[in-house]
Amino acid sequence: MLMGTAGRSGAPADEGAAEVTAPVPEAPDRDVPVAGRETRASERQSAYRPLWREEPARRRRLPDPVRTAAVRAVLVVAVTLILAMVAFLSTLAESWLAFPMVLASVAGTVVATWGVLDVWVTRQVWNQRHGVVSEPSSTARAMRRERRRARRQARAAERGQERIGRRGGAGQLSHP
Repeated sequence: MLMGTAGRSGAPADEGAAEVTAPVPEAPDRDVPVAGRETRASERQSAYRPLWREEPARRRRLPDPVRTAAVRAVLVVAVTLILAMVAFLSTLAESWLAFPMVLASVAGTVVATWGVLDVWVTRQVWNQRHGVVSEPSSTARAMRRERRRARRQARAAERGQERIGRRGGAGQLSHP
């Protein structure tokens, strides 16, 4: 039974008036059921579509120590910017707070610089301890491969020279 405005608000509805129902348009989406058609729970479950689709991240997530240093640096930089803004505005207002705020913003700049350097150093230390993931297209990987190949060839040539020396003759030819 459809309820009009009078039915919802508790006002008495007209006893003699017939209820008018508008034709229900066909559902534009497959997960919205069409009126008059019974849908079972299994049909509703199969018609479910999520609002978004998870996609893999393009870049790897920062390691925990680097991430915490970065968050700390961002917070320090934000506070320093607020201090600098307060110093600027209180200087314009010729307030007594201007000089302490200028000192605080200078100190904040030093601390913010330390925070940014901390992120950089922490990242370098983490990369050195845990190794950097090298991609197949990396030039560093190709250079390492070339150096390994050259070392192998040098060792093979050295072993070949040792074998010639061990055969006897002290490097002399067999036919003078």
